[in-house]
Amino acid sequence: MHKRLNRWLFLVVTIFAGVAARAQDSTGGKPVEMADRLRADGKIYVVVAVLVTIFVGIIAYVIRLDRKISRFEKGSGQR
Repeated sequence: MHKRLNRWLFLVVTIFAGVAARAQDSTGGKPVEMADRLRADGKIYVVVAVLVTIFVGIIAYVIRLDRKISRFEKGSGQR
């Protein structure tokens, strides 16, 4: 069960990485004013920290849910 979850997680991360890599030059070479402003003000790190926190929370939730479901399946299989 954990191998299957790891494979799916790896697949999702790989897909998102590919999409993010293709999205890097979506402005046609023009500078992005909002990103430059956030970077200049130092607020880009806040944005990155919030995104990382959200993704870590989602991953922790999925792992916790998988463990609960595994325990439930083991418990209901004995009857």
